[in-house]
Amino acid sequence: MSIIIQNVSKAFGDVDVLKDLSFEVKTGELIALLGPSGSGKTTLLRSIAGLEVIDSGNILFHGDDTKDKTVQERQVGFVFQHYALFKHMTVFENVAFGLRVRDKKSRPSESEIERKVHELLQLVQLDYLGKRYPSQLSGGQRQRIALARALAIEPQLLLLDEPFGALDAKVRKELRKWLRRLHDELHITSVFVTHDVEEALEVADRIVIMNEGRIEQIGTPEEVYHHCANAFVYQFIGNVNLFHGRVEDKVAHFGNVSVSLPETSEQETKDTVFYVRPHDLDIHHSAPDSTAFKAKIDHVHLAGPVVRVDLTSEWGDPVHVEITQDYYLSMTFQKGMDVFVSPKDGRLFMQDYSI
Repeated sequence: MSIIIQNVSKAFGDVDVLKDLSFEVKTGELIALLGPSGSGKTTLLRSIAGLEVIDSGNILFHGDDTKDKTVQERQVGFVFQHYALFKHMTVFENVAFGLRVRDKKSRPSESEIERKVHELLQLVQLDYLGKRYPSQLSGGQRQRIALARALAIEPQLLLLDEPFGALDAKVRKELRKWLRRLHDELHITSVFVTHDVEEALEVADRIVIMNEGRIEQIGTPEEVYHHCANAFVYQFIGNVNLFHGRVEDKVAHFGNVSVSLPETSEQETKDTVFYVRPHDLDIHHSAPDSTAFKAKIDHVHLAGPVVRVDLTSEWGDPVHVEITQDYYLSMTFQKGMDVFVSPKDGRLFMQDYSI
């Protein structure tokens, strides 16, 4: 089932939470709503489910307006961050709940409920836990049971609100891989909310990046990471160094470095900010070209797959660089050493240009 969001707006009192949003979720797609706290992600998700009433605009399910449809009529499965399992019910009964509360006409027989629940528990790889209670499960297991319960009603659409937010880092990584595999098997149209950039990049087919109720960019993980639409996305999507400078006559100046920019219609002098990711900078013992600047090494972090080096530029700004372990060992960088830093492959980012 496809979802079309058309010019959707929503306010709580004087606060505009959603501001004229428009985008489409294709049938069978897994979409991530990504953004900082307060960006409107959960409000949009709840509006799609029918748990919030939008002020203006339309939400279409497969071309049909949902304005007059109840939550039940929308056939949405909703998975909350804190599981919302019934503590007094076994795992089996939690999953069966949505089937048992149907009206008599649509309620399956007891044998059909039992068959379906066992199938779902097998799907989430927890069939052996059917007789246990939620308190006897780990956080990751409870979240998978919550997902099985949401799937029990055979929803047209699956919505997940920070589904792994309450779990520790290791379990989060395991479950997001599992969710991606499960989605590839079921192909159910899904929308999930997260503020975890790595989670969105790993799990989603496409990402909707939100900020203060607006959409900043929509694209595949590769598109939003490598082709950021603006400065907000560039900063939010990963670690970044900011170099404040000025542009004069198509030349950018920051610190003691000057870099020629591509052709532009803007000729006047203006303040600007350059954005360079830590892995797009390199460190040298001598200046390789005119774009390199002097810096002093403050600290070297050796733990992990890459070496993280903290430096102070010659004009006093902090600089963060990531290099490979092999490169670090070959160059023998040390704390207190004076070095030169330069962008790799000429990749130096600012608000309006990338070179």
